[in-house]
Amino acid sequence: MGKKEKMPEEEKLQQLADFFKVFGDVTRIRILHVLKQSEMCVCDLALTLDMTQSAISHQLRFLKQMALVKNRREGKTIFYSLADDHIETILRMGTEHIEEE
Repeated sequence: MGKKEKMPEEEKLQQLADFFKVFGDVTRIRILHVLKQSEMCVCDLALTLDMTQSAISHQLRFLKQMALVKNRREGKTIFYSLADDHIETILRMGTEHIEEE
């Protein structure tokens, strides 16, 4: 672990493991990739990904709970976007990693 790098406490390790579990679902990865391009409402995500609004809403709730997406309301419509630049960086780094030869 390098220069006696201190092992994070167990709770932080569990949080990190839970965070990475989010990326273990293709549907969630697809949603995050679309939201990387622009914010969208559930209906537009459903059309873009050829999925039901119910399925999209279910995954968005989970992504929001894990702090990967945020939302804003405009009238009756709720728009979703990536929570911060870290999420885009993680997606990019993961993609670069799997594309290495």
